[in-house]
Amino acid sequence: MSFILAFDFGLNSVGTAIGNTVTRTVRPLKALRAKQGKVADEALASLIKEWQPQLLVVGLPLNMDGSAMTVTPAAKRFAKRLEQSFKLPVELIDERLTTKEAKAMLFAQGGYRALAHGKGDIDNLSAALILETYLDEH
Repeated sequence: MSFILAFDFGLNSVGTAIGNTVTRTVRPLKALRAKQGKVADEALASLIKEWQPQLLVVGLPLNMDGSAMTVTPAAKRFAKRLEQSFKLPVELIDERLTTKEAKAMLFAQGGYRALAHGKGDIDNLSAALILETYLDEH
């Protein structure tokens, strides 16, 4: 079985999701705490050890016109750090509208209460949507 681990990068929280390339299924995992975009090495290592992915996918935040956002360079640094630290291939995927779609999905499930209490859920759903996009394109 071949796994892909996806990340929805954020400065305070990084959403994660796992995908199976054989069954082409994706599921959200857990959000990792971040401080100014930095996630503890132990948290990343634990996740990679548990799932042993063959590929890492990181969402690339872009404006609607395709230009870089203020957080785009930090997301690229995060991807580079993953590649260097874990010696795994990393692909950047356009993540435009994934957070909006994730919020709409959560709202449909539980209204405003789900949104108010579900920041980590939003990040993880966004990571799952990023991974679904990757699988659809490959």
